[in-house]
Amino acid sequence: MSSHAQNRARVIPLRPVPAAAPGPAPAAREPLWRDVVGDVLRRERLAQERTLKDVAEDARISMPYLSEIERGRKEASSEVIAAAARSLGLGLADVLSLAQVEIGRRCTAASRTSPARASLGEVRLAA
Repeated sequence: MSSHAQNRARVIPLRPVPAAAPGPAPAAREPLWRDVVGDVLRRERLAQERTLKDVAEDARISMPYLSEIERGRKEASSEVIAAAARSLGLGLADVLSLAQVEIGRRCTAASRTSPARASLGEVRLAA
């Protein structure tokens, strides 16, 4: 054996890598709060035909940070969400209400595409 071969570590995975099993597709993931809130803020900003810069300046938050919030990259505090909402003429309750509707819509769409979720819903209804 060469000296190079002796220095190689043998790697044993802690968990076996699962092979792609045939069968139903995995359940759709539930929407993340930061994605939904970001989508709501962006949709409202675009509906008002306002720029990211305008809303960020009015809300007194940085434009890059607001952009990351809208893209679901940052988990904003309630104070920052409220400031962005006020800049758009909304209250925090308005954003929460719009986010609730959006989460309901996404979860309903996910349950239609996921056989596992659909059957779980049928079990709950039957019980």
